[in-house]
Amino acid sequence: MTLPPPDDLAPASTDVAPTAIPGAAGRLLGIDLGSRRVGIALADPRTGSVRALATLRRQDADHEGAVLERLVQEHGVTELVVGLPLSMDGHEGTQASETRSWAESMAGRLGLPLSLRDERLSSVAAEDRLPRLRRGTSGAPPGSGRRGRHRARIDREAAAGILQAELDARSGLRA
Repeated sequence: MTLPPPDDLAPASTDVAPTAIPGAAGRLLGIDLGSRRVGIALADPRTGSVRALATLRRQDADHEGAVLERLVQEHGVTELVVGLPLSMDGHEGTQASETRSWAESMAGRLGLPLSLRDERLSSVAAEDRLPRLRRGTSGAPPGSGRRGRHRARIDREAAAGILQAELDARSGLRA
């Protein structure tokens, strides 16, 4: 079965500073699940490299699962790491419960172990790492296409940040 490419499954080039984990095997697929998009990143615990990989427009679970299955096969992924959007006081709200349910369902479908990582402010941190979205050449605000591409980049950068936090926690750098 050949899968059509998702509408906005776009490569990214951001690499994050390495945090190698001795004895680790296989790659991690990081997910920043939002209501409109899914940010996706890839990490190799052996080298400590993390890179933002793609952004997927949310559709239905079957489509999302098919795309993730393809990425798992293409990249030799052995574990799924999903950001859990806890409230600022650390409690699980509605969005966190929905994310946990989605993550457990996808991990089961993919046959992969699942790790959930606190993702509070991951999108804010990702936005801070990226250059500001500039006005157009005419001085007008950026068009909807540019804004959409920028938001998609923020989502995949947030997924990379989630994976970096996971690697750091596993290597003992921080929780």
